[in-house]
Amino acid sequence: MGRRLDFEDHRRELDANRYVYAVVSRRARGLSVGVNLNPDKACNFDCPYCQVDRGTPGGPSRVDVADLAAELEDLLRRAAADLWTRPPFDTVAPDLRRLADVAFAGDGEPTTPPEFPDAARAARAIRDRLAPRVPLRLLTNATLFHKDRVRAALADFDELWCKLDAGSEAYFRVVDGTRLPFRRVLDNLLLVARERPIVVQSLFLTLDGAGPVDAEIAAWVVRLREIVEGGGRIAHVQVYTVARTPSDPRVGALAASRLDEVVAAARAAGLDAIAYG
Repeated sequence: MGRRLDFEDHRRELDANRYVYAVVSRRARGLSVGVNLNPDKACNFDCPYCQVDRGTPGGPSRVDVADLAAELEDLLRRAAADLWTRPPFDTVAPDLRRLADVAFAGDGEPTTPPEFPDAARAARAIRDRLAPRVPLRLLTNATLFHKDRVRAALADFDELWCKLDAGSEAYFRVVDGTRLPFRRVLDNLLLVARERPIVVQSLFLTLDGAGPVDAEIAAWVVRLREIVEGGGRIAHVQVYTVARTPSDPRVGALAASRLDEVVAAARAAGLDAIAYG
């Protein structure tokens, strides 16, 4: 038997689809139907651990919401019918052969395109009709939560999975590759967490063989505590590391033992946290 489709294989090719794909997700624990609003590869972060090769150009930036909706409807119907009989999905482990979520993720920050609100509304309607028990999730860096058009669209999602990879401004710039102010992310997380619970997703890595130092982990815990002490709600903290080949060859996976230490630090602060190696 050949190699199974698993967490390390996130190929996004699916027939002629442009926006909708399917991958096996280690954090969702099953099939994640992805919605990619950034086939142009545009992102306001340039994380060194990202698997997207931004050195080669993407496609047009305009999102055709009608085409996206048609692709999503087709894939959800297949997931309920014959998807598991088709390569490569026929190689997925039996315990992962479940539709786990519909997730806005893809090749960039999904809240950046102007079509984001319309796409969210369309995805919600299709999900409600074809897979009402499956959560609709937004995986986001939270940099645009202060924008009215983005805030309004958040209501269409069941869960917000929000990136927080650092505790300090300096490390934030390294690990997320952006000149945007760290304070914007922190303020936006608090803004939305005061309105509804959020899931925090934090990726820790090695760069040239070195992982984050203890002081950085301590600062990260402080940032989480500031959200809670400011009246925000954190439903869960996901601590994980690199599972697929990153675009930057200097990046490596953090040891499982170190991930466990990060989780222990979060739990000591009263947070619900789990490691995904």
